[in-house]
Amino acid sequence: MTTTFRSTTAAVQVRGLRRVYGHGSSAYEAVRGVDLDVPVGSITALLGTNGAGKTSTLEVIEGLAPATAGEVHVLGLDPVTDRAALRRRTGVLLQRSGFSGDLTVRETLRQWSATLSSPRPVDELLERLSLERRADVRMLALSGGETRRVDLACTLMGDPELVILDEPTTGLDPESRRDVWGLISELRAGGATVLLTTHYLEEAEALADRLEIMHAGEIVRSGTPTEIALGYPSTISFRTIDDLPSDLVAGNQVSRERGRTTIETTALQETLTDLLRWAHAHDVALSDLDARSPSLESVFLAIADQREPAVPSNDSGMPTASEGALR
Repeated sequence: MTTTFRSTTAAVQVRGLRRVYGHGSSAYEAVRGVDLDVPVGSITALLGTNGAGKTSTLEVIEGLAPATAGEVHVLGLDPVTDRAALRRRTGVLLQRSGFSGDLTVRETLRQWSATLSSPRPVDELLERLSLERRADVRMLALSGGETRRVDLACTLMGDPELVILDEPTTGLDPESRRDVWGLISELRAGGATVLLTTHYLEEAEALADRLEIMHAGEIVRSGTPTEIALGYPSTISFRTIDDLPSDLVAGNQVSRERGRTTIETTALQETLTDLLRWAHAHDVALSDLDARSPSLESVFLAIADQREPAVPSNDSGMPTASEGALR
């Protein structure tokens, strides 16, 4: 018996998920009360430091392991008890596929096609994944990028509503990574929902509508890329000058290294305007001037170091509306 669809807006809905390995004094809690929503038709990136609990969370969502506690619904169904029904509606890309190296690309796709009830034509997928010219080449002779495209072809063969991609571009060269990015974006444009994990932060920034950042078994930051960066410092850097007045950067963190001065500020426009006005008034050239909003990498490192953002507030002193969207 299948469960009812719990949400019309979330393809994946997780509440209070816990996953514990072992028993008694040796038990290890890898996932500690995770709440997660993956909106329908979105690309959501699940990020985290090593040992954060990403794989343990994905295994429960994929139906490969039961939760110790909590509720998980995938397309409205229980991923463990309703796994057979979900298999027809989901596509999962693991970090390693394990296909036989002696089969050709075409034979591999045909073999996978035989396991599906309504597969897409093999030739269609060969064309979409730019594998036509490699169709009769053995898998063991493919490059890493070509092998990953075969993996993706198998993942997409059932025309899934939900696609789960575990490190989809690990080990690929930059050109192959960009090709995979294009395919993932096409999935969203076609109405599919994508949940992916990646160690490439620029990949998450380029693709994801929403980010979920895990640390020590918990989701510690959640939102759009812009919301994630809220309250973390922007940077202004330039070739060091000797007479920069201290009051110009009061309240900001200033560092000098290798002939460059870097100012960290949570008010980028205001600080940059003051700096440029001072430089113009004193006829000072700010060589190699560079101003940047907080990057996902800087936020990720701050989370790993357990540094909290400087939370912006409005005139009432209450958190801003966008900050309220974060956990």
